[in-house]
Amino acid sequence: MSPVPTAGLGLKPQHYPEAAACPAAGAQRGLWFEVHPENYMVAGGPRLSWLETIRAARPLSLHGVGLSLAGDERPDREHLARFRALIDRFEPFLVSEHLAWSRRGGVYHPDLLPVPRSREILNLVCDHVDEAQQALGRRLLIENPSAYLALAGHDWDEVDFLVEMARRTGCGLLIDVNNVHVSASNMGFSAEAWLDAVPGGLVGEVHLAGHSPDPVWGEALLIDSHDTPVSETVWALYDRLIARIGSRPTLVERDGDVPEFSVLLDEQARAAAALTAAEAVA
Repeated sequence: MSPVPTAGLGLKPQHYPEAAACPAAGAQRGLWFEVHPENYMVAGGPRLSWLETIRAARPLSLHGVGLSLAGDERPDREHLARFRALIDRFEPFLVSEHLAWSRRGGVYHPDLLPVPRSREILNLVCDHVDEAQQALGRRLLIENPSAYLALAGHDWDEVDFLVEMARRTGCGLLIDVNNVHVSASNMGFSAEAWLDAVPGGLVGEVHLAGHSPDPVWGEALLIDSHDTPVSETVWALYDRLIARIGSRPTLVERDGDVPEFSVLLDEQARAAAALTAAEAVA
């Protein structure tokens, strides 16, 4: 039986052997892995074989990046079908996506693009989340984005927008603490107040990642780069969040300048220890 998931890591192909060899007991007992389903939407081959090996020993989550739920077009039904096939095959304990758009006119953009939080966009996003959840047969967790540029046309505060989306669709929230810090720094609001406003009952997962200063603007513009360790500021925000809402499955993301697996395990162990401490206080 797979251990109860606590803190997880994004699974990278170069780490497949070490991930599969991690013992299910001891320091990594609650370790789980997340993958982007778009990287596994294939008919066969070594990637699926490795994923089956790891899934046999560890819980797995699927974190989509291609549904374009905030776009002005319906979710791609063929994409949804391929996503559903992976869910049925690997039985992930969590399935998530982003509050962003990435597709228009049949063209996919390699980014998670923002939208104004207008009443019109809220209605559209809710329709798309409803359609995706029905097609996938699963409740989705929707992740808050990073903000780099002030957009006009907001009718909703970000937290209120997320809460209303969840109320209308029954989805949950994936709170990316690094995204909150990056957005707060770039847009000039309080990350602490943002996190304090999120209803704990809606939070199904937490993400942690590293960020970097922009090459031109420096610390005046932080980038959600996922290529550095989690900062001490983000760790402090994470501790604050879970002290209030309790333990949640937590993922440490690293997508650039990926270090050795053992280095990632150190960050995973820190998150797991924080979750244990939060449970003890509760």
